[in-house]
Amino acid sequence: MNRDHQRRIEGLVALVLFGLTIPLANWLIGNAGTVCVPNGPCLVPVWPGVMAPSGVLMVGLALVLRDIVQRRLGTLAGLGAIAVGTLISALLAPPAIVIASVSAFLLSELADFAIYTPLQRRRFLTAVFASGMVGLVVDSIVFLYLAFGSLDFLTGQIIGKAWMVMFALPLMYLMRRRDERLGLVAA
Repeated sequence: MNRDHQRRIEGLVALVLFGLTIPLANWLIGNAGTVCVPNGPCLVPVWPGVMAPSGVLMVGLALVLRDIVQRRLGTLAGLGAIAVGTLISALLAPPAIVIASVSAFLLSELADFAIYTPLQRRRFLTAVFASGMVGLVVDSIVFLYLAFGSLDFLTGQIIGKAWMVMFALPLMYLMRRRDERLGLVAA
């Protein structure tokens, strides 16, 4: 398989997985957790004594997957993924949280994009980490404030999303090493 074909396939797989994180996050928040708050989110533990809405895990993963889409398919594909993801979020979010979901998704992914893009060629792991952290903070604040009028779960949101970014970093390191070995340059 030639290098360009391999990059496209990896980018398309990341794009599909990215798209799937959106409906899964919306479903999780209303349906799965160790505790479901009446008229509120379902919660999962993210640290001893710290709970967060269950969708946080998918949001953290989405931030990293969008970086991979951009790395493999290019900047325009990364922006296109944000646009399509925003539309998916608008179509699939429960009515009570649609504005919060769409706003948080769009703003956090654009923040991620703005940090990741200038850093990714020279400092790939730094770009993934920094953009993910900025994106998850933006997503957490916007979503919680618009959906629930409260930042009560902010610490849990940040911790839960940060776990997914941190778990992805070793995989990103291995991807970067393989890219260097195979001569696959970033898009």
